[in-house]
Amino acid sequence: MSLYNNNHKYDDMLTLPRPLSEKHTPMPRLDRAAQFSSFAALTGYDEAVSETGRLTDSRIELDEDRASELNDKLNILRDNLYERPEIAVTYFVPDSKKSGGKYVTFKGNARAIDEFDRTIIFTKGSRIPLDDIFSLGGDIYKGLAY
Repeated sequence: MSLYNNNHKYDDMLTLPRPLSEKHTPMPRLDRAAQFSSFAALTGYDEAVSETGRLTDSRIELDEDRASELNDKLNILRDNLYERPEIAVTYFVPDSKKSGGKYVTFKGNARAIDEFDRTIIFTKGSRIPLDDIFSLGGDIYKGLAY
């Protein structure tokens, strides 16, 4: 006896036209194919792999010279806040999901330095923590020997 049934009792159906519903329009081929596409067996796996592969920077510890330069520039800024000077601040933003972070440069007009919260406040409301600042730049610092 053969493993395959050679009885072709449905051969007559192969030549029949596809049945069409009178109530429903035929589904487009793309939508029909989507019904049978593979499902994501490991939901979130691709995102986890991407997150693991995403690089972050380490926070750079400031040496004494760099810390002194930043302190001098903050004092110059404090003395000139009444002018609302435009400055560029490069600072460290910690990553919310893994260790490390990235350095970001923000440009804006400084409005105040909050000594209690240790932040620079800008005219549009942004705040940058003093402890995360890596560098300060802008026209206000032109002519300094740094």
